[in-house]
Amino acid sequence: MKNAIEIMDTTLRDGEQTSGVSFMPHEKLMIARALLQDLNVDRIEVASARVSEGEMEAVKSISRWAAQNGKLDRIEVLGFVDGTKSVDWIVESGCRRMNLLCKGSRKHCEGQLHKTVEEHISDIRRTIDYAREKGISVNIYLEDWSGGMKESPDYVQSLMDGLSDLPIERFMLPDTLGILNPMEVASFVTQMVMASPQPSPVGEGEMANGKRFDFHAHNDYDLAVSNVLAAVTAGCQGIHTSVNGLGERAGNAALASVQAVLKDHLHVQTHIDESRLGEVSHLVESYSGIAIPPNKPITGESVFTQVAGVHADGDNKAGLYQNALLPERFGRKREYALGKNSGKANILRNLEELGLELSPEQTKRVTERIIELGDKKELVTQEDLPYIVSDVLKHGAPEEHVKLLSYVVTTAYGLKPLASVRLEVNGETYEESAKGDGQFDAFVRAIRHIYKNRLGRSFPWLTNYSVSIPPGGRTDALVQTVITWNWNDRILRTRGLDADQTEAAIKSTIKMLNLLEDEKQDVAK
Repeated sequence: MKNAIEIMDTTLRDGEQTSGVSFMPHEKLMIARALLQDLNVDRIEVASARVSEGEMEAVKSISRWAAQNGKLDRIEVLGFVDGTKSVDWIVESGCRRMNLLCKGSRKHCEGQLHKTVEEHISDIRRTIDYAREKGISVNIYLEDWSGGMKESPDYVQSLMDGLSDLPIERFMLPDTLGILNPMEVASFVTQMVMASPQPSPVGEGEMANGKRFDFHAHNDYDLAVSNVLAAVTAGCQGIHTSVNGLGERAGNAALASVQAVLKDHLHVQTHIDESRLGEVSHLVESYSGIAIPPNKPITGESVFTQVAGVHADGDNKAGLYQNALLPERFGRKREYALGKNSGKANILRNLEELGLELSPEQTKRVTERIIELGDKKELVTQEDLPYIVSDVLKHGAPEEHVKLLSYVVTTAYGLKPLASVRLEVNGETYEESAKGDGQFDAFVRAIRHIYKNRLGRSFPWLTNYSVSIPPGGRTDALVQTVITWNWNDRILRTRGLDADQTEAAIKSTIKMLNLLEDEKQDVAK
């Protein structure tokens, strides 16, 4: 894989410029470890120099961890043409690579710096000379390179000529304002490549001769991933991404999408472990507070879910509605939605996974009930199916192995909420209390205590929590809470419905516990 496309992820720098996103130092460290260890991203850009004390603390902790694990050369920090200031900041942080932000268009150079290209080149050279004295290697960002190529290509060429003899490892070409289309990217990158000697293939740890180019896309016209495709085709050896497409304005090229496009459409190699993409995506979702849209390619909750019954039927017969994006590649599995468009085939696939066998007539009646619920815009999950079957076929409700006998949750200003719970599990009664960061958190902690301390059993981890009410709903409107749980690397989704949000979440939790207990009873038989 000597000639693999290099991925530089900028979630922790450019991604943090997403409106409302600010990572704590320990969160940055956790994300950095996930990117480098789990995903095996080639390089990560972790901060901008001189931003804050918190940034210094974050970069120090990341650099310390990276040095201990032989990964320090994969850590990068954005620096500025400010004499010695950025370089000194980076040296103090323990990082050893600077991505120097220079002006890639005449408009930015003259309009923001009020300098000529010759003056700017002189300032850049001084900064790079000082960086080399301090043992800092340098990549160059040509900020607004896309605007420069469109409006002042002579300026871009002058800048490149003026820096050509410097020990710059990579020239990074940003579409800073997201203004390019794939045809323009292909043309402009080709011009850069043709005007510069290219690096020869090298072995591990060796330096190449010539210029290496990275492309940095922004998604203002929803063309970031398409532009990445064009840049690689035209000769870029490196691509910049962010997890979940985080970034300023409309964001950057999403790492998961870039990985899939490069592999499936260009048949080029990366070092990415794509089976961990979903896991890292949800980690960043949690820390950033920016929810992954259900239809987000690769990582969205719904992207491997077939809704139309005809699709499930085609999959049953010959995998007719599947493409190269097989969910197993990304640690996922294909699902078949239950709703008014489901049809018999979707119902059968879900019944099969649950180990339920129904006659054709019974299947028809269950299908009709699910369609009826779908017409009312009610969400139906696979975990609801046994209850629907029992209700439709009049077999009575499934046996409740876990019963919530009583609970009390209290909250007071300045104090943590407290929950006291009495739970019956297989006929035995247990009581526990716990404090939490919210009423539901306190309730779950009390349940965990019962399972861990009284039953000697583990408890699933909550991975997603979604609350919805009808549009225009009043304060007494029914709340639907859908909770996603991780249990032994399996995903379970359960739903609770109540006028009280905490009560709806508690109902969802008890339903999940009964599902697991049913499975445990089945295994015991």
